[in-house]
Amino acid sequence: MAKKRGLGKGLGALIPVSERGPTEVPLDAIVPNPLQPRQKLDLEALEELAASIREHGLIQPLIVSQATDAEAQRYQLIAGERRLEAARLAGLTRVPVIIREATPQEMLELALVENIQRADLNPLEQATAYRHLMDDFGLTQEQVAERVGKSRVAVANSVRLLRLPDEIKGSLAQDQITEGHARAMLALDEPDDQRKIWKAILKRGLNVRQTEETVRRLVAGPKPKPADQPSSPETRALEDRFREALGTKVQLFRSRRGGRLVIHFYSEEELQAFYELIVGDVQ
Repeated sequence: MAKKRGLGKGLGALIPVSERGPTEVPLDAIVPNPLQPRQKLDLEALEELAASIREHGLIQPLIVSQATDAEAQRYQLIAGERRLEAARLAGLTRVPVIIREATPQEMLELALVENIQRADLNPLEQATAYRHLMDDFGLTQEQVAERVGKSRVAVANSVRLLRLPDEIKGSLAQDQITEGHARAMLALDEPDDQRKIWKAILKRGLNVRQTEETVRRLVAGPKPKPADQPSSPETRALEDRFREALGTKVQLFRSRRGGRLVIHFYSEEELQAFYELIVGDVQ
């Protein structure tokens, strides 16, 4: 079996494309990448990077592609948006670049992989980029996972974040809640229930573990089935471990003669991902 390619091997190992450079080009000749997955820049961090560039220069080249322009030589940014803006703040007029030949799909993949390697994307930006690759370029979750060096389950869990109500997604983008909080809320089917938990997180400052417990109680409901014994601390702990490992709602019911483990899925792709994870048979 071929080994899965990982992020440690760099962009070229994941998405091999021809390149030339590094060389220097005018900063004003570089136009933004319309497929840039990152939606916001930390202004304070940008100023710190600009100060470093003023002192040491731009050490790592930007990645660009040749842009078609009848009047002047132009380059379209593929990766390095933060460095480009910091260089502009630092007052540079020319910057080092590596020029790559890339299709629109490869441009998005390169920008996404670089940002993942640098941990520059928030969870929502990452999920949106994955969805963009699937919807606009026809990639499956497995293909996206291969491109960015992630597992299929990780990609599926990320994309599921886009199902949350807009106000919760906005809260995640603004770092008011974490991805762990958001994934815990995905165990709830109703948006109103998700909003209820979200408001409790903001009001009471719940951590991820407390959020998962609150969600579990809400899912269990006030009237457990007579055939099921009340959940013990051990059972709840096992549910939490299953939920963390699979990234979805998991319920464990025990009885005198055994019990049952219920794993919830929300699409055929998620079902296939769980099948491959548990059975190990890729169809």
